[in-house]
Amino acid sequence: MNGKKKILLIEDEPAFSGPLKMALEKEGYSVFLVADGREGFPAAAKNKPDLIFLDLILPWENGFSVLEKLKSSEETKEIPVIILSNLSGNEDHKRCFDLGAEDFFVKTRMSIKEIIDITKKAIT
Repeated sequence: MNGKKKILLIEDEPAFSGPLKMALEKEGYSVFLVADGREGFPAAAKNKPDLIFLDLILPWENGFSVLEKLKSSEETKEIPVIILSNLSGNEDHKRCFDLGAEDFFVKTRMSIKEIIDITKKAIT
């Protein structure tokens, strides 16, 4: 184990995930990227990340379903999950918090620097 904090990024938009992954790696994090909801839970169970960034609108399986699986499994329920989505309705926020999300951010309103700051606060 190299001591690097691990982040799982479950995001299907390469224009967002690519730059974010590069920026997080530049900060010293080890980043795993999966581009569809179906791969989200297995990737978390296998890699045991310190933090998960989860989009809600994903191919094959939506983020709500992935979050529910993550929080109901013994092996992943303690991993903090931060939602990064363009869904901005209050009912979406409430549903995510009810399912166990740590925080919720509208990704179009966030800079990569702000996401890095959030990451540092979440996993110091």
